[in-house]
Amino acid sequence: MVGDSCFMLRVKPGSDAERQGVHRGDQVLSINGIAPTRENLWQINYLFWILSPRPSLRVVARAPGGEPRTLDLASKVRERSKIVDLTGADGGRDIGRLVREGEKEEEEYRGVTVEVGKDVLVWKMPTFDIGLDEVHDAFKRARGRKALVLDLRGNGGGYERILLEVIAQLNHDDVLVGRTRERSKLSGLVAKGAGNDAFTGQLFVLTDSRSASSSEMFARNAQLSSRGKVLGDRTAGAVMRARYHTLRLGMETATIYGVQVTEADVVMSDDGRLESVGVTPDVLLLPTADDLAAGRDVVLARALTLAGEPIDPAKASALYPKGDQ
Repeated sequence: MVGDSCFMLRVKPGSDAERQGVHRGDQVLSINGIAPTRENLWQINYLFWILSPRPSLRVVARAPGGEPRTLDLASKVRERSKIVDLTGADGGRDIGRLVREGEKEEEEYRGVTVEVGKDVLVWKMPTFDIGLDEVHDAFKRARGRKALVLDLRGNGGGYERILLEVIAQLNHDDVLVGRTRERSKLSGLVAKGAGNDAFTGQLFVLTDSRSASSSEMFARNAQLSSRGKVLGDRTAGAVMRARYHTLRLGMETATIYGVQVTEADVVMSDDGRLESVGVTPDVLLLPTADDLAAGRDVVLARALTLAGEPIDPAKASALYPKGDQ
């Protein structure tokens, strides 16, 4: 979602969608008769990716400047093995597949740091599910520079301790981020200041509709503490803390599944809630359909301009290895 409109961000090479002329930047008006909104897009994904995969989807889309057209887009549905052998009795085939899938996912969520000129560091952080070493390495590279651009677009959140550590690295003194409200208690979320080791340069935070949980808390804290400026789109409004429980049925042949349970709400330091509300950026900046189609990253370009490194939006998009924004 960009603002209140749904757009294609990627088209898989060789797919039926590509063969039918679907492109990045096309607006999605409906999927199997359902108009996508900020409130229901996750349900649409859950329905067609998990609950009921379909051999095709009827999509009404509109190219930039064009008229709506109805497309029946064939999908590639593969039925996988219902039993995964973790004993190695199959020669390690299933174990090897799981390892490869894990490596692919890890690569997709690996952060990127890019130096722009001598004074600005861009850190694209796809997730807060990272180690402390990665946080410290990023701030080691940022130290001594005039500005840090922290790109949290598409970042769905992650570990609470990493959120607090990133905030800590940006502040000399301790920071009250907010409080978690459980059924029977209220607990403070405090980031311990980094003292003289804190990064003291300018901070610019980039968000979009997929920025959720820890990303939203970080962005809002930057606003409330006047530590940084937030640019981009309104965030997801999904910050409640949850715990995942892995369960199983059976012994030698087991059914492994999980349950994710919400255990606490989050109240920010101003007593405001972000759930179902999100964070409205200081600079609300939405790429147009033409920007998306042409690969222009207007949000990153604006942040770099404010940081003292003016750049063309097309060149800004090329800073990342995949050109993602």
